[in-house]
Amino acid sequence: MRLTKLSQVMIVGLFSLSALSVQAQSSGAVAKVNGVTIPQSRLELMVKAGVAQGQQDGPEMRKALRENLIAEEIIAQEALKKKLDKSAEVVAQLEMARQAVLVRAFQADYIKNNSVSDETLRKEYEMLKVQMGDKEYKARHILVDSESIAKEIIANLKKGGNFAKIAEEKSLDDGSKENGGELNWSPPAAYVRPFSEALVKLSKGGLTEQPVQTNFGWHVIQLMDTRPMEVPPFDEVKQNIQQRVLQREFATVVQELRGKAKVE
Repeated sequence: MRLTKLSQVMIVGLFSLSALSVQAQSSGAVAKVNGVTIPQSRLELMVKAGVAQGQQDGPEMRKALRENLIAEEIIAQEALKKKLDKSAEVVAQLEMARQAVLVRAFQADYIKNNSVSDETLRKEYEMLKVQMGDKEYKARHILVDSESIAKEIIANLKKGGNFAKIAEEKSLDDGSKENGGELNWSPPAAYVRPFSEALVKLSKGGLTEQPVQTNFGWHVIQLMDTRPMEVPPFDEVKQNIQQRVLQREFATVVQELRGKAKVE
């Protein structure tokens, strides 16, 4: 179970806080730029995003965020002077940004107002344990874009070719080629079905007799080792499971809305 990570919040800070900033905060504003007020609420949103990324709320963080907001306001004002907001491309991007914010707000509202019972979470946990199985597999592979090349590699390996060297030279999988094609310890369910089905049929040290085709290309797979699967306890993964269930339920809601919508 992998959770998608939020993009990192970029912070730019050059100047120190002044008495002006303290006064502005107390009045519900971060600062005024050429008469335009930057509301305190905007800073708080950025602080909240930073904290969600693991940053610590404090004077230094807020100083940097304040300067970032000021710089952005200055640049935005210059863009308006140039009438860049009238550009068809900019108008489209602004509308897309507005729509993205509304989508996130709808998702957040759904999560806030919908809970998942412990019973449902435990059922999901047990189902995931079954899907993951009782073993982890250590494998390596070479990914190429044609069956003929994969067959040539298999023939080469059977003659004593060096798997790691061939992977470094020919594999299209940038994530593993530098490690000789080695993949992390994973249960079969972590892989796409054709790959996992071929993997579980191999004995330790075994090599696929024929190339395995997936939507990524053609794979030559070798099983390096297996070990018992260690499943983390329920309480340790409960939050992740809740997010998984809510994401699935939210997708169902979206499908229902799609079905009701009049699309021409």
